[in-house]
Amino acid sequence: MRTEISTRRTFRRPRRPIVLVVAALLLSTATSACDSDTGESGSSPGAGRPSSPSTGGTSGGSGEGGTSTPGRDGTTGPGTPQAPRTSASPTTPGGGQRQVRASVYFLHGEKVSPAPRTVAPPTTAAGALRALLAGPSSYERGHGRTTTIPAGTTLNSVVVNRHVATVDLSGRYDDGGGSLSMRARLAQVVFTATRFPAIEKVRFELDGKPVTSFGGEGIVLNGPVGRADFEDLAPLILVESPLIGDTIRTPVRVWGSANTFEATLRLKITDAAGRTAANIYATATSGTGTRGTFDVTFPYKATRSGAGKLTAYWESPEDGHAVIEDTVPLTVRR
Repeated sequence: MRTEISTRRTFRRPRRPIVLVVAALLLSTATSACDSDTGESGSSPGAGRPSSPSTGGTSGGSGEGGTSTPGRDGTTGPGTPQAPRTSASPTTPGGGQRQVRASVYFLHGEKVSPAPRTVAPPTTAAGALRALLAGPSSYERGHGRTTTIPAGTTLNSVVVNRHVATVDLSGRYDDGGGSLSMRARLAQVVFTATRFPAIEKVRFELDGKPVTSFGGEGIVLNGPVGRADFEDLAPLILVESPLIGDTIRTPVRVWGSANTFEATLRLKITDAAGRTAANIYATATSGTGTRGTFDVTFPYKATRSGAGKLTAYWESPEDGHAVIEDTVPLTVRR
């Protein structure tokens, strides 16, 4: 009888710590779920998950041509290709917070020009806009990138609802400048925000008050605005990747949007020796008054690694001369 009682006790004893371990695991899981739902107020839902462009075209072989992909999945409007998809995990394998690559839009001449930045999810749209307000780096300024956004402008909040981002900026944002400066600073914010697939248009507020007439020039903002509203401030060939300061290797993938005659354009890679490493034709999904997208991958042959550039241009139908739309400084690897 004593032996039987002793045996039952022997089998019962391990059950208590098992229950405690299961409870601890359940508590840990619930805590993690709560933590993952927290975020900064006014962040863009899904802004950290840009849609993936279609795979680039196949190599043209000789460097004198490439195959462009006709269109892109996940575009959010005319000429709005999106950045490549990033991992949904907010942490790196080492446990630190993952950084997401984003683009902010400065000016090169009088046209918008993207520059790379890294921001932390889940508030990627807000992070990109704050990086925009901080202005171009010294490297970017040295290559002609400027901004018309007044220094000291701050971001109050970003709230996204049905693909429209309400961007609330400080009153400093509309200080000074003529009509071109005012429209350019609006375009900078619009292009930066709409780089994210969750955002198609932007509604502006200044210190919490809706903006219907912007600046002393009285620019009418009676509703949300998108990239198409600032078509005159985009170069006819807008290269979205690679970006200023990037390092490229062969073959290189180039994608963006264009509004050129018969949708044709050219892309030239110049190496560190100043020699042409590639000079290819590409075709956008539309052109001649309508902005389309292009996405092409092609090889190049560099004679020396170092500072080079990508030149985007089109050929005049009148006399065939090159009309340069933009140049992107790069590090070109052999």
